[in-house]
Amino acid sequence: MHRLGTLTGLLLPLALIGVGAYFTFTAVQGDHGLFQRVQAEARLRDLQADLALLETDIARLENLTRRLSDDYLDLDLLDERVRVMLGYIRADDIVLP
Repeated sequence: MHRLGTLTGLLLPLALIGVGAYFTFTAVQGDHGLFQRVQAEARLRDLQADLALLETDIARLENLTRRLSDDYLDLDLLDERVRVMLGYIRADDIVLP
């Protein structure tokens, strides 16, 4: 009988330590643990940087589109785009190889 009491006295603390270790491990490495949070925050920063670049690119393209629209036609930009896209040059242009 004395031996059963000792076994029960050891089993309960070991079980509590095991449960505590499980929850600690899950809190750090689980699906919603600290490591996942750090990775998600790093991914968020990367995506926010990508978004800022895309927004800048969109603003530039919207500006170019507006400047080539029927309402507001920028003849200098139109001339530049024709030269780039079609390879046209004027007689007074100097072409460097």
